[in-house]
Amino acid sequence: MTTAKAVRLEAYGAPDVMQVVTVDVASPSAGEAQVRHTAIGFNYIDVYQRSGLYKIPLPSGLGFEAVGVVEAVGPDVTDVSVGDRVAYINAGGVGSYSTLRNVPAEKLVKIPATVSDEQAAALIFKGMTAQYLVRKTHAIKPGDLVVIHAAAGGVGQILVRWARALGATVVGTAGGPAKVARVLEIGAHHAIDYNKPDWVETLLAETGGRKARVVYDSVGKATFLKSLDITAPFGLVALYGNASGPVEPFDLGLLNSKGCLYVTRPSIFPHNSTTALLRENAADLFDAIALGHVGVDIGARFKLDDIVAAHTAAEARATTGAILIQP
Repeated sequence: MTTAKAVRLEAYGAPDVMQVVTVDVASPSAGEAQVRHTAIGFNYIDVYQRSGLYKIPLPSGLGFEAVGVVEAVGPDVTDVSVGDRVAYINAGGVGSYSTLRNVPAEKLVKIPATVSDEQAAALIFKGMTAQYLVRKTHAIKPGDLVVIHAAAGGVGQILVRWARALGATVVGTAGGPAKVARVLEIGAHHAIDYNKPDWVETLLAETGGRKARVVYDSVGKATFLKSLDITAPFGLVALYGNASGPVEPFDLGLLNSKGCLYVTRPSIFPHNSTTALLRENAADLFDAIALGHVGVDIGARFKLDDIVAAHTAAEARATTGAILIQP
């Protein structure tokens, strides 16, 4: 038995409902590995769960992804060993906001030597999200016009770079001049400020009236209906987040009137529901990193003890790029 620091959530609410506590960690059981975290990833789903938008049983930990070193393994574990550098995106539930935890070994992926701990923590969840979006939700082809909302954010930056590497014409949207400039810096062909009321007209003027084959929308309520307006006939709106709140019910007849559009609400976990899928998709991501197709800037680092500040900054959209939590 050893101890660790961990974030605990006793009730839903604002960032200050989170508490950092000391917890006991037992030796790993059969099928488990004990991982001492070296870097922890932040994702907006953490905010949804903390606020209660996505319900989880309480009390609870928080966080889905982390990187670390295997310190011990339980009986019958053969696919990871003590000393391995590993990452995970879903170790059987929330709890990565901690310094040490036991996780199912089948949920771990080994990190190649060419990828640092911080790179892995910044990219594994966001990169795996981008991976299913550009490979499976809509397999991007050269010449596709794609629109990426919140393109200055963690997943957004990865999507911009990866979509461009796959030959797409990329339009990124973001809020405010600084973020719009950043979207251009990372490789978008066009960047649009969606805080401006006429952003749809501006986007279509930029593209010469051409609409998107696919719109990747992680903003939700504030952008969704306008996303339909910029999607080409028979095109797809992939709603994979709700940063501005959940999309309100709408008349499905809109999809017909706007060009027989498709809408989907994908998520990362069904795409990585088995060990084989998880490791196959992670290998694809690591290959893309090696090729230079995938990268993301770390916009802010917060110590685990400062987790309230991390969530506060994220909800205020006060950062660009990825947020890292340091154990």
